Amino acid sequence: MTLFNKVFGKKSSSEPLVKIGSQYGGGIVFYVDHTGRHGLIAAKSDMEGSSPGIAAMKGLSEGLFNWPDAIAACRNSENGGFRDWFLPDKEQLNHLFMHKREVGGFVHDSANYWSSSENPDGGGWIKAGIWIKDFNSFGCQSAEPKEAYNRVRTIRAF
Repeated sequence: MTLFNKVFGKKSSSEPLVKIGSQYGGGIVFYVDHTGRHGLIAAKSDMEGSSPGIAAMKGLSEGLFNWPDAIAACRNSENGGFRDWFLPDKEQLNHLFMHKREVGGFVHDSANYWSSSENPDGGGWIKAGIWIKDFNSFGCQSAEPKEAYNRVRTIRAF
Protein backbone atom coordinates (compact mmCIF):
# COMPACT_ATOMS: atom_id res chain seq x y z
CA MET A 1 0.00 0.00 0.00
CA THR A 2 1.43 3.41 -0.94
CA LEU A 3 1.72 6.29 1.52
CA PHE A 4 -1.08 8.12 -0.37
CA ASN A 5 -3.37 5.11 -0.01
CA LYS A 6 -2.55 4.77 3.70
CA VAL A 7 -3.25 8.44 4.38
CA PHE A 8 -6.46 8.63 2.36
CA GLY A 9 -7.72 5.12 3.13
CA LYS A 10 -7.80 3.87 -0.45
CA LYS A 11 -7.19 0.21 -1.12
CA SER A 12 -4.19 -0.81 -3.14
CA SER A 13 -5.06 -2.44 -6.46
CA SER A 14 -3.07 -5.51 -5.39
CA GLU A 15 -5.52 -6.28 -2.57
CA PRO A 16 -8.19 -8.78 -3.64
CA LEU A 17 -11.73 -7.43 -3.79
CA VAL A 18 -13.01 -10.65 -2.24
CA LYS A 19 -11.20 -13.24 -0.18
CA ILE A 20 -11.35 -17.02 -0.03
CA GLY A 21 -14.15 -18.01 2.34
CA SER A 22 -16.18 -14.84 1.64
CA GLN A 23 -19.86 -15.10 0.74
CA TYR A 24 -20.18 -13.64 -2.73
CA GLY A 25 -22.23 -14.14 -5.87
CA GLY A 26 -24.60 -16.73 -4.46
CA GLY A 27 -21.96 -18.92 -2.83
CA ILE A 28 -18.56 -19.05 -1.13
CA VAL A 29 -15.32 -17.91 -2.81
CA PHE A 30 -12.75 -20.71 -3.00
CA TYR A 31 -10.30 -19.35 -5.60
CA VAL A 32 -9.08 -15.85 -6.47
CA ASP A 33 -6.65 -15.21 -9.33
CA HIS A 34 -3.50 -13.07 -9.13
CA THR A 35 -5.42 -9.88 -10.05
CA GLY A 36 -7.82 -10.33 -7.15
CA ARG A 37 -10.71 -9.48 -9.46
CA HIS A 38 -11.61 -12.90 -10.85
CA GLY A 39 -12.11 -16.27 -9.28
CA LEU A 40 -14.44 -19.13 -8.52
CA ILE A 41 -17.45 -19.47 -6.23
CA ALA A 42 -18.81 -22.76 -4.88
CA ALA A 43 -22.47 -23.30 -4.05
CA LYS A 44 -23.07 -23.27 -0.29
CA SER A 45 -24.16 -26.91 -0.29
CA ASP A 46 -24.07 -30.05 -2.39
CA MET A 47 -26.60 -30.40 -5.20
CA GLU A 48 -29.94 -31.68 -3.91
CA GLY A 49 -31.90 -34.47 -5.53
CA SER A 50 -30.48 -37.53 -7.26
CA SER A 51 -30.46 -39.43 -10.52
CA PRO A 52 -33.87 -40.97 -11.25
CA GLY A 53 -32.44 -44.49 -11.49
CA ILE A 54 -31.62 -44.64 -7.79
CA ALA A 55 -34.79 -43.08 -6.41
CA ALA A 56 -35.72 -46.42 -4.81
CA MET A 57 -32.94 -45.97 -2.26
CA LYS A 58 -34.59 -42.86 -0.77
CA GLY A 59 -32.50 -41.38 2.00
CA LEU A 60 -29.38 -43.32 1.09
CA SER A 61 -29.23 -41.97 -2.45
CA GLU A 62 -29.96 -38.29 -1.75
CA GLY A 63 -27.39 -36.12 -3.52
CA LEU A 64 -25.99 -38.90 -5.72
CA PHE A 65 -25.96 -38.40 -9.48
CA ASN A 66 -24.57 -40.26 -12.45
CA TRP A 67 -22.38 -38.04 -14.64
CA PRO A 68 -24.93 -37.11 -17.36
CA ASP A 69 -27.49 -36.19 -14.70
CA ALA A 70 -24.84 -34.22 -12.80
CA ILE A 71 -24.08 -32.12 -15.90
CA ALA A 72 -27.80 -31.49 -16.50
CA ALA A 73 -28.44 -30.59 -12.84
CA CYS A 74 -25.64 -28.00 -12.93
CA ARG A 75 -26.93 -26.45 -16.15
CA ASN A 76 -30.44 -26.19 -14.69
CA SER A 77 -29.38 -24.81 -11.32
CA GLU A 78 -30.65 -21.38 -10.28
CA ASN A 79 -28.89 -21.44 -6.93
CA GLY A 80 -28.69 -18.01 -5.28
CA GLY A 81 -30.59 -16.48 -8.20
CA PHE A 82 -27.78 -17.22 -10.68
CA ARG A 83 -28.07 -19.43 -13.78
CA ASP A 84 -24.40 -19.82 -14.73
CA TRP A 85 -23.43 -22.71 -12.43
CA PHE A 86 -21.32 -25.53 -13.85
CA LEU A 87 -19.53 -28.72 -12.85
CA PRO A 88 -15.89 -27.98 -11.92
CA ASP A 89 -13.09 -29.43 -13.99
CA LYS A 90 -10.38 -31.56 -12.39
CA GLU A 91 -8.16 -28.61 -11.37
CA GLN A 92 -11.05 -26.48 -10.12
CA LEU A 93 -12.15 -29.44 -8.00
CA ASN A 94 -8.60 -29.59 -6.57
CA HIS A 95 -8.88 -25.92 -5.52
CA LEU A 96 -12.28 -26.61 -3.97
CA PHE A 97 -10.83 -29.55 -2.02
CA MET A 98 -7.95 -27.38 -0.72
CA HIS A 99 -10.47 -24.87 0.65
CA LYS A 100 -13.26 -27.24 1.71
CA ARG A 101 -13.12 -26.00 5.31
CA GLU A 102 -13.61 -22.37 4.27
CA VAL A 103 -16.44 -23.33 1.90
CA GLY A 104 -18.18 -25.82 4.21
CA GLY A 105 -21.56 -27.44 3.65
CA PHE A 106 -20.20 -30.82 2.53
CA VAL A 107 -22.50 -33.69 3.51
CA HIS A 108 -19.70 -36.21 4.10
CA ASP A 109 -15.97 -35.68 4.62
CA SER A 110 -15.15 -38.71 2.50
CA ALA A 111 -17.64 -38.42 -0.35
CA ASN A 112 -16.60 -38.59 -4.00
CA TYR A 113 -17.37 -35.55 -6.18
CA TRP A 114 -17.70 -35.45 -9.95
CA SER A 115 -15.56 -33.22 -12.15
CA SER A 116 -16.29 -32.31 -15.76
CA SER A 117 -12.91 -33.69 -16.91
CA GLU A 118 -12.86 -36.90 -18.90
CA ASN A 119 -10.04 -39.42 -18.63
CA PRO A 120 -10.08 -41.24 -21.99
CA ASP A 121 -7.09 -43.49 -21.27
CA GLY A 122 -6.83 -44.43 -17.64
CA GLY A 123 -3.36 -45.90 -17.95
CA GLY A 124 -2.18 -48.18 -15.16
CA TRP A 125 -4.61 -48.63 -12.28
CA ILE A 126 -6.80 -45.64 -13.22
CA LYS A 127 -9.60 -46.74 -15.51
CA ALA A 128 -11.01 -44.63 -18.31
CA GLY A 129 -13.97 -42.49 -17.31
CA ILE A 130 -14.60 -39.18 -15.57
CA TRP A 131 -12.24 -37.76 -12.96
CA ILE A 132 -13.61 -37.74 -9.42
CA LYS A 133 -12.14 -36.45 -6.18
CA ASP A 134 -12.49 -38.13 -2.80
CA PHE A 135 -12.97 -35.34 -0.26
CA ASN A 136 -11.36 -37.31 2.57
CA SER A 137 -8.18 -36.01 4.22
CA PHE A 138 -5.98 -37.27 1.36
CA GLY A 139 -8.07 -35.99 -1.55
CA CYS A 140 -7.26 -38.87 -3.90
CA GLN A 141 -8.32 -38.60 -7.52
CA SER A 142 -9.42 -41.44 -9.74
CA ALA A 143 -11.74 -42.03 -12.67
CA GLU A 144 -15.14 -43.69 -12.66
CA PRO A 145 -17.57 -44.65 -15.42
CA LYS A 146 -20.29 -42.12 -16.26
CA GLU A 147 -22.90 -44.51 -14.87
CA ALA A 148 -21.41 -44.41 -11.33
CA TYR A 149 -23.08 -42.28 -8.65
CA ASN A 150 -21.22 -39.44 -6.92
CA ARG A 151 -21.94 -36.08 -5.31
CA VAL A 152 -22.07 -32.72 -7.08
CA ARG A 153 -20.95 -29.26 -5.96
CA THR A 154 -21.69 -26.59 -8.54
CA ILE A 155 -19.40 -23.63 -9.11
CA ARG A 156 -19.49 -20.37 -11.02
CA ALA A 157 -16.90 -17.82 -12.11
CA PHE A 158 -16.65 -14.11 -11.34
